[in-house]
Amino acid sequence: MIGYARVSTQDQHLELQKDALSEAGCKRLYEDMASGAKASRPGLDEALQYLREGDTLVVWKLDRLGRSLKHLIEVVTELSERGIGFRSLQENIDTTTPGGKLFFHVFGALAEFEREIIRERTNAGLSAARARGGKGGRPKVMDEKKIERAKKLLADHSIPIDEVCAMLNVSRPTLYRYVNG
Repeated sequence: MIGYARVSTQDQHLELQKDALSEAGCKRLYEDMASGAKASRPGLDEALQYLREGDTLVVWKLDRLGRSLKHLIEVVTELSERGIGFRSLQENIDTTTPGGKLFFHVFGALAEFEREIIRERTNAGLSAARARGGKGGRPKVMDEKKIERAKKLLADHSIPIDEVCAMLNVSRPTLYRYVNG
């Protein structure tokens, strides 16, 4: 059993998690001191690389592993595909048991259902906006008048492009997209 512990800030301490993981039988521990929202967590990456078929990744609590429900499910699914178990001590989830596997599959199905509902609501909102004459998406930052001004400024080769962007309050890629598009 391999343990993974994470705290979000320097003010928090890993001892509680480390003690619980050791007590659960983890012989090797990996840790991070980073926000759960961060994509890069070196300790987790190292633990995932170290794990081999037949091992079990153990966390103190589910939120210590995943940045989101979707990420959590992706990680546990990847572990399962590699023949690696997953265990969360606080939620008493253990995917090495039939009940734990069932629980996690139900968990995954609920997350997928939630994503589908969000997608349906988004599409319904966009359809309603289109029916009222809206287009959806971000508002345009350059109208025809501003595009013409940009073209005139760019024709004057004595004005640097960065200066043109500053005058129009747009980035270089935005300027090129409107002028060339």
